[in-house]
Amino acid sequence: MRAQIFGAALLTLAASLSPAGADEPLKAGFLYVGPRADAGWTARHDEARRCLEAAGIKTTFVESVPEGPDTARIEQDLIGQGYKAIFATAFGYQPFTQKVAKQNPDTHFFGIAPTIAPGANIQNVYGKLWDGRYLNGIVAGRMTKTNKIGFVAAQPIPPVIAGINAFALGVRSVNPKATVSVVWTLSWFDPPAEKQAAVALVEAGNDVIAQHQDTASALQGAIEKGAFAIGSESDMSAIGGDKVLTGTVWNWCELDKRLIKSVQDKAFRPGDYYGGLDDGVVGLAKMSPLVPTEVAKLVEEKRTAIAGGTFDYWKAPLKDNKGNVVLSEGKALGLPDIQKMRWLLEGVSGAVPQK
Repeated sequence: MRAQIFGAALLTLAASLSPAGADEPLKAGFLYVGPRADAGWTARHDEARRCLEAAGIKTTFVESVPEGPDTARIEQDLIGQGYKAIFATAFGYQPFTQKVAKQNPDTHFFGIAPTIAPGANIQNVYGKLWDGRYLNGIVAGRMTKTNKIGFVAAQPIPPVIAGINAFALGVRSVNPKATVSVVWTLSWFDPPAEKQAAVALVEAGNDVIAQHQDTASALQGAIEKGAFAIGSESDMSAIGGDKVLTGTVWNWCELDKRLIKSVQDKAFRPGDYYGGLDDGVVGLAKMSPLVPTEVAKLVEEKRTAIAGGTFDYWKAPLKDNKGNVVLSEGKALGLPDIQKMRWLLEGVSGAVPQK
């Protein structure tokens, strides 16, 4: 009996010395910058979260979290509840996530690239959305009648700027006479401002309106004023019908499953990961039946070439819309250049706001 008691005491002691939650299954917490019902950026991330749930991973989420100090409080709260994988799905969360990550080295964080500072337990992910924008530009360039195309942009950061420039290159590859006019909302989620910007662009003569916003509001404003629209973040054809020519789509499901598995398998690697057309992280929304067959065929040919690495549309020489050479002959534009892009190409009307 004394031996049994002694043995039980040893087991109790061993359990008390084991790391808390060491045997608990991995749980993932998500922070969203907007509501899940935005029909765009956040909706796609929430679809990926539900994808993890379907794969047996317990998840939770907090929506409409501003890009500010409250980020850290919410992340700490999730960690306190046992969530050891945190998906911080907005660019502006990074400064706060960096601090929380240092305080919680046993928690893994997944943010939105590019990384602003290294972290041993942080991996930031994004996609080469600009490749999809180039393909959207081909459609817009062929469908415009006025040769005036509008673009409703969110925040003046390199990924958005690169998307505008790639879109313009796509437009002008099939229609050199066309121009792209940009209006900035300076917000990811502001449906009234997004819609108002689109309406203003249509009233100024732009007959195709593209966007980089988290909701479908710009698209709705464009269509209500009689213009064509190009979606962003998700397939928005169900919202706008055939007047939605196409768009870019985020596909986070398989990537998020790989990220979680990397933690489970102790194969996590910090740094940045950019997906694209090749691995499916970036995709295209379905093509409207109003788009001519030959245009859809050209888009597919270019999509295959970009995904296969046989076509690069960032061709020198390139000038910005102030006449400065930004890419000279003999040079190539790579991801590091795109990550710090602060200029708009010739053929694009507008300026990059100084925040």
